[in-house]
Amino acid sequence: MLTPLDRKEQNAHFHNNFKIQTFNFKVHVTKVSHKYSNTAHGKAQVAHHCVIRGDMSFGPALSCPTVPLSNGLQIPIFGLGTSHDGGYSHDAIVYALTECGVRHIDTAKRYGCEKKLGKAIRESGIARRDLWLTNKLWPGDYGYKAAKKACLDSCSLVGVESFDLYLMHWPESLQPGYSNREMRAETWKALEELYKEGVCRAIGVSNFLVHHLEQLKEDCTVMPHVNQVEYHPFHQPNHLIEYCRQEEIVFEGYSPLAKGQVLSNPTVLQIAEKHRRTPAQICIRWSIQNGVVTIPKSIRKNRILENCQVFGFQLEEGDMAVLGRLHDGRHVTWDPTNVE
Repeated sequence: MLTPLDRKEQNAHFHNNFKIQTFNFKVHVTKVSHKYSNTAHGKAQVAHHCVIRGDMSFGPALSCPTVPLSNGLQIPIFGLGTSHDGGYSHDAIVYALTECGVRHIDTAKRYGCEKKLGKAIRESGIARRDLWLTNKLWPGDYGYKAAKKACLDSCSLVGVESFDLYLMHWPESLQPGYSNREMRAETWKALEELYKEGVCRAIGVSNFLVHHLEQLKEDCTVMPHVNQVEYHPFHQPNHLIEYCRQEEIVFEGYSPLAKGQVLSNPTVLQIAEKHRRTPAQICIRWSIQNGVVTIPKSIRKNRILENCQVFGFQLEEGDMAVLGRLHDGRHVTWDPTNVE
């Protein structure tokens, strides 16, 4: 049974390293220092403060923590992912924005829904300044000129002047005649220019491993602000996470439910029963409590609502440890391991 959002959460006593701030929302959210949140004590504080605050309905923006990027922008730690192959629903997007208060949407050119997404955003009535919008550049558009054109075309399709975050979708190039490293560097320079021009307020990568990031660090000027990677209890790339945190790259996780595979896991089911929450809520909460920006996707309104209800409780240290031991290295989506 779905647990309703707690309408009256007791306000927490904030640690000195926390400040109340808004992400252009009508309600307050918690700002957490990125460096501090990577410490053991910081993670505990993130867990403590990831709660719904105030007496609110679904109409106002969802109150959730934000994670600071290295350039000072604040990305909401929870967002709604979109996808192709039936992974987009106009009504679901409008519902998430207007009824659940979601203010972070993730999409990609690859998904083929940019124009539809723009229509849904406009129909929702949510002001552009109040929405965090991430888009991704497909490898077929890699290269300096192609990347710049693709980004501007995507802005036009969505109907916005800029993206809050723009990512290279995959570390491998589809362009002949260039090595992957050469094409990544050339493409990244285009993203750097788009960033300096204000077309992209932050830039990053997706599915990049440590060696890809190391090469980019050597070849370019601006380090990625974000690395978006598959992340769920069965796939916990802790070495990559640690590297990203050392380099002040925010780690963002997609497929937090392992495409449903984790929902029937006995350990997850036991913890869900203990907290009177759903398995999906346990996995999303676990990811967020680890300080990972988390973007579950769904086209079902009830699931979207369920996925949003993860800020009124927290997992105990023992729960977090048990879930941390579920790692078996499996991928449920693309595996970049063999990409040079």
